[in-house]
Amino acid sequence: MIRHILWQTALALLGIVLVFIVLFQLVPSDEPPPPVDTVELPAEGGTYVEGVLGVSEVINPILAPLMVQANPVDQDLSALVFDGLTAIGETGLVIPALAESWEVAEDGSIYEFRLRQDVRWHDGAPFTASDVAFTVQAMQDPGYQGNPNLSELWNTVTVFVVDDYTVRFTLDEPFPSFLYYTTIGVLPMHLLGNVPAAELPAHSFSTRAPVGTGRFMVDRKSSDQVVLTVNPDYWGGNEYYLDELAFWFYGDWEGLLADHEQGVVHGIHPPGLQELSELAGTPSLQLYSAQSAGYGIVYLNLQRETLPFFQEKEVRQALLYLLDRQALIDESLQGQGVIAHSPVLPTIWTYEPTIRQYGYDPERAIGLLDASGWQDTNADMIRDKDGVELAFTLLTSDDPVRVQMAQQIVEQWRAAGIDASVRPVSSSAETSFVLARSYDAALIEVSLSADPDPYPLWHSTQAESGQNFSGFANEDADVLMEAGRVAIDREERSELYRSFQHLFAEEVPSLLLYYPIYTYAVDEQVENVQLSPMFHTSDRFRNVADWFMKTKEVVVNPTEELDKSGE
Repeated sequence: MIRHILWQTALALLGIVLVFIVLFQLVPSDEPPPPVDTVELPAEGGTYVEGVLGVSEVINPILAPLMVQANPVDQDLSALVFDGLTAIGETGLVIPALAESWEVAEDGSIYEFRLRQDVRWHDGAPFTASDVAFTVQAMQDPGYQGNPNLSELWNTVTVFVVDDYTVRFTLDEPFPSFLYYTTIGVLPMHLLGNVPAAELPAHSFSTRAPVGTGRFMVDRKSSDQVVLTVNPDYWGGNEYYLDELAFWFYGDWEGLLADHEQGVVHGIHPPGLQELSELAGTPSLQLYSAQSAGYGIVYLNLQRETLPFFQEKEVRQALLYLLDRQALIDESLQGQGVIAHSPVLPTIWTYEPTIRQYGYDPERAIGLLDASGWQDTNADMIRDKDGVELAFTLLTSDDPVRVQMAQQIVEQWRAAGIDASVRPVSSSAETSFVLARSYDAALIEVSLSADPDPYPLWHSTQAESGQNFSGFANEDADVLMEAGRVAIDREERSELYRSFQHLFAEEVPSLLLYYPIYTYAVDEQVENVQLSPMFHTSDRFRNVADWFMKTKEVVVNPTEELDKSGE
């Protein structure tokens, strides 16, 4: 009886507690509801418009390949529309593209490429080895209208279709740099197989309706613009935020700027420092910079007998020690450069960072000149030796930036008793003088590719009619460059080119000044633009898949981890 009463009492108390709980929950709370967190994430949509000084003539990869001089507008567009068997990675190494892999024979004379089997042309046709063979044969054709150097190279190559997805190249002799030429875009045989090579520049395929395998397709093309759309079947993925890339062509800088001020142009590719300085103060523009492929250099004519001082290594070293190259970059280039120490780009895989470097050191330079016998013997403020004055002319183009830099250079030399004078000429005249080796010293800017091979620019066999404009002739350097040209093993080739850089830094055959900086101006409404080291201006679109112009708000539950994809 007592146990029964105790149970009844416990149940009654429990009921009272439950009533209080319910009543408490029904009482309105003065506390605000928890905040709703939102984040802005990229959203699909939008047309990115770039203003371009110039026009497009042909969108064809064998007429406007990246490794030779061509219309830069055509090069940029061809790189977006077409793919090669391979591509250039950020460190200059050749990486797979339309070819998923390749093998090289032990003697380096045979390259066999295995092609991807999931590639379609923009019109839906399958990509095969026959397309590759057709493209090579077009460059071998006597009627080919592209760069003659490409035709000369490909005419030393035999192409053979092994099967639909295997193609083999046989070279006359080993040439490791051959891989860089396989980055040239491939043409579709099913559309151009009956078109003679001589007719390609004027053919509608090249001028109006190109069909490639690239990440973008030509949607429409006119005299004043080209509009590209994302390739929905791109083998490398089609997850892009932007809908279109549009290139609007302008005949003058003022018209381009006016359209940007009206908000219809989002990206600008400044053609020079003057134009870049005009953009620097525009609050709506973001400036993105990266080191580009090339260097500014003072070529010294080592073959001219009237300039015996250039034959002496100590004089050449002194000339470099006397240059305050950072001041040249800051004052003449508005900071758009990096001091150069090697003829090999510091962004690529063969660069040697431990080579001898020449800082601004006038005292050391004067010591070298004095010790080598170049002194002012007649108190005329000019150094001389054996009756020869240390005097010469510095050739340069009449571009104001180049003339300003040349004037700075000769002033720094004159302070040490070197009688140098500036000779400005037109750009075409400068090119003619340099090609003819008809100069004392020449201030120019050299364009480079991702291929680290220094042979064309510095081997002694290129001194008379090649691109070795200074006439550098060094047996040890020749041996290193020759061995590097035939070395198949990457590490062996890298070591040879690193040794060459050490030798170059010691000999100073010419005076390296700076690596140029490329700057791209993009409207602030375009986000996630990034520039990596560039081997061509088309590399500014390397991460275009990540660019976006629109955003969306996404509610975030504080108790859950944010899904970075926004899905």
